[in-house]
Amino acid sequence: MSAWLAIVGIGEDGVAALAPAARALIASAETLVGGARHLALVPEGRAERLLWQSPLAATIPEIARRRGRRVVVVASGDPLCYGAAATLLRAFAPEEMIVCPAPSAFQLAAARLKWPRESAAAISLHGRPLDALRLHLAPGARILALSTDGTTPLRAARLLREAGWGPSFLTVLEHMGGPRERRVEGTASDWRDEVADLNVLAIECRAGPGARPYSRLAGLPDDAFLHDGQITKREVRAVTLASLGPLPGELLWDVGAGSGAIAIEWLRAGRGMRAAAIERDPARAAAIAQNAAALGVPELEIVIGAAPGAVQNLPPPDAVFLGGGLDDPAIFDQCWRALKPAGRLVANAVTLEGEAALLRHAGTLGGDLVRIAVARAETLGRHRAFRPFLPVTQFTLKKPP
Repeated sequence: MSAWLAIVGIGEDGVAALAPAARALIASAETLVGGARHLALVPEGRAERLLWQSPLAATIPEIARRRGRRVVVVASGDPLCYGAAATLLRAFAPEEMIVCPAPSAFQLAAARLKWPRESAAAISLHGRPLDALRLHLAPGARILALSTDGTTPLRAARLLREAGWGPSFLTVLEHMGGPRERRVEGTASDWRDEVADLNVLAIECRAGPGARPYSRLAGLPDDAFLHDGQITKREVRAVTLASLGPLPGELLWDVGAGSGAIAIEWLRAGRGMRAAAIERDPARAAAIAQNAAALGVPELEIVIGAAPGAVQNLPPPDAVFLGGGLDDPAIFDQCWRALKPAGRLVANAVTLEGEAALLRHAGTLGGDLVRIAVARAETLGRHRAFRPFLPVTQFTLKKPP
């Protein structure tokens, strides 16, 4: 099929700044699609004009009905960088599309700030939870963030102050590349301004006295999580994440999630990670949601319910962690059947009954068994002594490809 759908990136400097090929696509279009701001940058012509609906996906059927006509979508900057092209690719085949990018907002912001592009995390807060910022907070870190509107920098400054990062330096870049371009600067502690809706927020992270920076490596302190004691301890958690072996874009089921610590650390491990925390106790599920937001992964999917029923409608996982429920063979069987080929299943047991179940599974399916024993030094009178935790038996099994 020949390409009939073009997505053209456009900046605040309008059509005149586009490459000749992009200008030709717009000039020859039978239908122009875009937001009101984007369409206003294109001079009136004979083309039909179709406004994006909210959400953008609601416009897809209207575009599909025009298949075979010359349809051009005008979008901000690079349409494949948190842009309209990513949405359209979920509905149309790549060979139906042409993408003509302009400089992205991240490229323009880096140029204004003289930041090497690779030196800053580039994230979108447009229509996304502000708590996603927390994942990137580290001394000296740089963040470039697409804003939802003019209130985003103010709300981000409030979050930074509350999290102990008040000294962080903020730069807001409005309407980059156009006649209304403006730059506003200040610290999170002092920030009071609301700015134009079209803006990019740049943050230079500086820790205050109350900041608690966390490594992305597995094994966060236990007190980084709200919990009622139902938590995989730090040392065991680090071993467990290593056994699960997270890879970019993979999906984890954390069954019997407790505090959600395993799923949360999985999400923090890399880009595009996905996780579902399955927990039958509503109070624990609420704590999981708080933990996920506080540790910068508010996208964690939380399923309130008991396995195996609670997992039946979830997408097949790349990895499964079983922290409990091992005395119910139906839970293990359901998770093992759902696991993708070459997926990993890791189960931890502290009770004799749970260990016996793991021994049976190992005898039937193979896999590896490891005993993990941890002791921490604690005060004992005027001295210190090692106090052991309950030993954990860990079963690791890889599904045949």
